[in-house]
Amino acid sequence: MDSINKQQPEQNYEDLQGSKAQKKIKELIDKAPTCFFCTRKGNQKRMVTRPMSVQKVEQDGTLLFLSANDSHKNQQLTNDPFVQLLFQGSDYTDFLELHGTASISTDKQLIKELWNPLLKTWFTEGVNDPRITVIRVDPASGYYWDNKHIQAVSFLKRVAGAVLGKTLDDSIEGKLEVS
Repeated sequence: MDSINKQQPEQNYEDLQGSKAQKKIKELIDKAPTCFFCTRKGNQKRMVTRPMSVQKVEQDGTLLFLSANDSHKNQQLTNDPFVQLLFQGSDYTDFLELHGTASISTDKQLIKELWNPLLKTWFTEGVNDPRITVIRVDPASGYYWDNKHIQAVSFLKRVAGAVLGKTLDDSIEGKLEVS
């Protein structure tokens, strides 16, 4: 049994809770704010997926998105607020999966805070478009894959491992429990 374990690369796990999980969520999303936003359609177990960009990550790990009130996504969230969010920051690291609960708001002050002129592509009337809503996702749990070191060090370890023919794993992964 020990010889088998020695042949496998060492896995590095660090489960994070509370404020440490919130910090990791913000750190990873700041690197890659676009995700696959997954909702349930009706009573089906199958998830419906679409790309979305996070407009803001609050200190407590809450994610804010802008969405149209007449979208399928908003309709699905009204029926079932459970969401799964999938982020990928690079080919080798910065992966994040979150599970949480979404709520929909029409808070005009928050919409103005989150507004970006590029959003006029979807909201043709601008920041005052009556279709704009804020989707607030409160993550409860998740999983992450990251590097222990900066990208350059991680890359060099992968190259050295390829040259030497052995795994020089720089990854770290773990569960996230936000609440």
